[in-house]
Amino acid sequence: MTDWKDIRAITFDVDGVMTDGGLIATDDGSFLRLFNAKDSFAIRMAVMNGYKVGVFTGGDTPGIRSRMISAGVPEDEIHMHCRGKLKTWAAFCAKHGLKPEEVLYMGDDIPDLPVVKAAGIGAVPQDAAEELRAAAAYICVKGGGKGCLREVVEKAMKAAGKWKFDPDIYEKIF
Repeated sequence: MTDWKDIRAITFDVDGVMTDGGLIATDDGSFLRLFNAKDSFAIRMAVMNGYKVGVFTGGDTPGIRSRMISAGVPEDEIHMHCRGKLKTWAAFCAKHGLKPEEVLYMGDDIPDLPVVKAAGIGAVPQDAAEELRAAAAYICVKGGGKGCLREVVEKAMKAAGKWKFDPDIYEKIF
């Protein structure tokens, strides 16, 4: 396993990580998700402090895109309807000149398993699927949608001495 201080990029799934995995189906056929604001703030902290950030989700809705953009994820790094996550994740790494061991990936279910295994730190929420918990380098104290992404982002950034908030930069960027 990579040392937490050596992480240069934060990558993750959405449903089951930033949400508890629950979906509310509306009459018009769309789905509603409940996101944890602390996870979103952690993404902004990572972006503000020079980390590359990427989202790899099977979901494909305007709501996901909107939430990720508001959290600070660059629009071209929001990979939706992602069925071959490992291939798309590897392309993200190559695009940014990152070795897999420099990248943290957090996922919660079977489609995330190849990336959890390939990442320098494969992290999972406390309530991830059994196969992911068995393969993970780190199992969060918190569950999906309960601040688990914040937990790992903060852990990596604190290990690197980068968990620093500058209100002036925050105001300019976000």
